[in-house]
Amino acid sequence: MIVDVHSHAWKYPQHFSADFIEQAKQARAGLEVDLTVHYDDYKKTIPADEKVHTIVFGGKAKLSGLWVDDQHVADYVKQSPSDITGFLSIDPTINGWQDEMRNGHQKLKLKGIKLLPMYAGFKPDDTKLDELWQYASDHQLPVLLHTGTTFISQAPLECTLPRHLDPVATRFPEVKIIMAHLGHPYEGEAIVVARKHRNVFTDISALHYRPHQLYHSLMLVQEYGIWNKVLFGTDYPFTTVNATIDGLHQLNQNFAPSAAARLNDDEIEKMIHRDSLSLLGLKN
Repeated sequence: MIVDVHSHAWKYPQHFSADFIEQAKQARAGLEVDLTVHYDDYKKTIPADEKVHTIVFGGKAKLSGLWVDDQHVADYVKQSPSDITGFLSIDPTINGWQDEMRNGHQKLKLKGIKLLPMYAGFKPDDTKLDELWQYASDHQLPVLLHTGTTFISQAPLECTLPRHLDPVATRFPEVKIIMAHLGHPYEGEAIVVARKHRNVFTDISALHYRPHQLYHSLMLVQEYGIWNKVLFGTDYPFTTVNATIDGLHQLNQNFAPSAAARLNDDEIEKMIHRDSLSLLGLKN
């Protein structure tokens, strides 16, 4: 089975501001992405001989113009609850986020938390958020955060640096933390933070279409010996399951001039088929 730890559930364009939609045209160089999400379309991008379990979330970031109510995510999960796990979202710069967190978890039965520090304009290691991290620890909710670059001009890069998860993992060592997108272009930071902390992981979502960068990032993963901390993810609708797998399989063919420069093929396959649900405490 493949576990896609990074997929979106939203209504496009209803859940976005006009400014976000305009700036999103820069998301992939030379290609304007259709951000429409339909689970039936997603399923068409899965290899015919594979079963895929998908973690989905919306997102809340008033600063950047993105707001998906958690009820929408819960409704999305109902399409195929045995194949989809939903995460709630929080914008902790907005009053009442604590109630939204409890409602998403306790009433809507969402099983993790998605944070957008850069898009919402906060740093995840701010002690004002200790209530969030303590709740996640007490209730064994994994937390996936956007780390890395963005196309939104008002989103502060300082908030996205993987290094800010180091003090969080030190203070709350039992929380399963996933740094999205391998922290690109700050992959080195993401890798050393994941290596340092037992419950910190990273995913490779939305990286295959920058293949040269992904090859070098995974070579760092290999040299630091943390293949076991890297999770498969797509970032649908920005890309798909099939395209991500194909991109991973082409890396050595395109960029490894010698055996010494080759990514470990077995580790790539293990990553694609990693039991991330068990790693994140989400196995039913």
